[in-house]
Amino acid sequence: MPSFEPNKRHLRELLIYFFNLKKSAAEAHRLLVEAYGEAALSERSCREWFQKFKNGEFDVEDKEHSGRPKRRRGIESIIE
Repeated sequence: MPSFEPNKRHLRELLIYFFNLKKSAAEAHRLLVEAYGEAALSERSCREWFQKFKNGEFDVEDKEHSGRPKRRRGIESIIE
């Protein structure tokens, strides 16, 4: 039976659910690890998202970052 691999949005929406259930960030992290193992968000990420929720920010999409984009050092950059 294939297992479900959660994406960032799914995990963040679950955090909103746990937040509304009055769980702590640590409890939410424990539940995510119990359900998804290595695919779960870190406890630090859970705390950061809970802080956003406490500030009234419930948008779970990634934000555009300003500044220089990160450069990947993969095989493509070596060949160039």
